[in-house]
Amino acid sequence: MRIAQLANFVGPTSGGMRRAIDQLGQRYVASGHERLLIIPGYEDKVTEGPAGTVVQVRGVRVTGGYRIIVDTRPVQAALERFAPTSVEVSDKWTLASVGRWARRHGAGSVLFSHERLDDMASDFLRVRVDPLVHLRNRMLARQYDRVVVTTAYSAGEWAGSGARLVTVPLGVDLEMFRPLPDVPAPDDVVRLVHAGRMSREKYPQLAIAATVELHRRAVPVELTIAGTGPHIEWLQDEAQDAPVRFLGYLDSRGELARLYGSADISLSVAPTETFGLAVLEALACGTPVVTANAGGARELVDSTCAEWGAPNAAALADAVQRLRSRLTGDPEALRHAARTRAELYSWDTSAERMLAVHAEVSGR
Repeated sequence: MRIAQLANFVGPTSGGMRRAIDQLGQRYVASGHERLLIIPGYEDKVTEGPAGTVVQVRGVRVTGGYRIIVDTRPVQAALERFAPTSVEVSDKWTLASVGRWARRHGAGSVLFSHERLDDMASDFLRVRVDPLVHLRNRMLARQYDRVVVTTAYSAGEWAGSGARLVTVPLGVDLEMFRPLPDVPAPDDVVRLVHAGRMSREKYPQLAIAATVELHRRAVPVELTIAGTGPHIEWLQDEAQDAPVRFLGYLDSRGELARLYGSADISLSVAPTETFGLAVLEALACGTPVVTANAGGARELVDSTCAEWGAPNAAALADAVQRLRSRLTGDPEALRHAARTRAELYSWDTSAERMLAVHAEVSGR
């Protein structure tokens, strides 16, 4: 097969969506298929590599330092040169029209729904915009042969749209993210970690608020935050006098794995997250997780390796204290359960399922 992947909002410090696209694309090529990746950048550029052809199309800078492709003529030209048997579009904005292009050119089409737009947009605008989003989704459902979602929460956005849904959970690099050989024993201080983009829609403020609440309760606690983004100065102010340390963006995946592995508990508390790669990475390192009781991240954990609470400071602080008590009682069992849970999710399985979708829509 000849598979074209397309996405906006990806860059050098992008998080989960870029990681998913890269992990899947590498496995497409390893399985003997040809791969084209089209993404925005600061200039037009084409590079060839072991993971296929990457076409960078000059995009317009938008909020948070991201770029999007506005002029889609170079996109169509690249697609016509590549002649894909199927396209995989990770964008609901300017690149969404590629579904119509695929239909005109006899290619299969897959829309990968990485975000739950109704909840995210409503949260950002502070007013519900569900009717508009659902109208848009009904239009997209008609343009694409399949819509891929990663969790039941993610699928909820497409209810009543007529979309032909396929659920494909993402994976985790179980070799890179693994327990440390010598895990620090729990002591009086609760070592928390949060990794993700420092942007309001990712809810790092909830992780900070829970830490501030624990500090107010006189619980010895330290929160280490890895990541950068447009709201980092505001978040630093939100930390007040609580012991919160901002590391910035970690370019090394190995360094991030060591950070997870040395923590007592990882916080992944965004209630609008459709999946939660950070959850799996922490679990793979043997670190139990606290999540919100809503959103896709909650679906990745169970009571053997996690606690959860309503998306507010008090409830999440309570969840941290419950999990801390369990960790103090039997740390080896809890860390083993975390690793076991992560092993249910592999990138190889994700890629196999996606290749089956591509084969189906391209008639191969």
